[in-house]
Amino acid sequence: MTHALRIATRESPLALWQAEHVKARLLAAHPDLSVELVPMTTRGDQLLSHSLSRVGGKGLFVKELEAAMLEGRADIAVHSMKDVPSQLPAGLEISTLLQGEEVRDAFVCPSAASLAELPQGAVVGTASLRRQAQLRQLRPDLDIREVRGNLGTRLGKLDAGEYDALLLAGAGLIRLGLPERIAELFDVQRMLPAIGQGVIGIEQRSDDARTRERLQAMHDPVTADRVTAERAMNACLGGACHVPVAGHAVVSGQQICLEGLVAAPDGSRQVRDQITGPRADADKLGRQLAAHLLAEGGREILNALGIDP
Repeated sequence: MTHALRIATRESPLALWQAEHVKARLLAAHPDLSVELVPMTTRGDQLLSHSLSRVGGKGLFVKELEAAMLEGRADIAVHSMKDVPSQLPAGLEISTLLQGEEVRDAFVCPSAASLAELPQGAVVGTASLRRQAQLRQLRPDLDIREVRGNLGTRLGKLDAGEYDALLLAGAGLIRLGLPERIAELFDVQRMLPAIGQGVIGIEQRSDDARTRERLQAMHDPVTADRVTAERAMNACLGGACHVPVAGHAVVSGQQICLEGLVAAPDGSRQVRDQITGPRADADKLGRQLAAHLLAEGGREILNALGIDP
């Protein structure tokens, strides 16, 4: 008997690539399975004239997908983990994390090979407050502007001359077969990545044991520990995707090292620290690092943004 499994996905080219990637992995593991994509447009895709930080953050990209699962119209949703809020709706869970890929941010520019070569006052586009805050620390002379839309739309605006350069997630460009657009990849010391950057996660109903079992072959425990630490830290810092918080964990053997950052959006102040401990304590380490960051000045930065962690 053939069983059907329905994947809720956004309709952007990158989201569809990720959903097709998961579909191919599922079919390879379960040849008898019938897998169907359920594409949908989210509020985050529709409100392109508004800043993400003003209309509700990246959670706008997942709400419709989550509703489809809770209403029984889909069985799983495939996400870029950097878009997933720290708190999930009751009845849903991230059960599966694929092996992490490129975590670094990319500098995309047709006229300069690196950020350092960009002339003073150049216009740089990014939708991320996290990138904006760190970029203002690196190059306070630049004219940093919001840019929205899917990857192709943003690159089109760059090519049309609306921006001199863009900052984008390197993983997205690589997944869509556009690595040649990357002029420079920032090492994590210069530009700390978003929580869960470079990781594809699969969300499902918590009571659906059959689907969890089917997905298990794709789950990467090392990536799971990394993301657990990062998301635990983020949850304690207010958990909102529209807050300039960055975090990246590295697993080495049975140890994990987590680095975190809280920054003022204007780049005037940032608090950065790190913690190392056993992988088994990933969640606890994330919460401990958040407490350190708050005590070192992160609370004041977040309070100024109207957030009370």
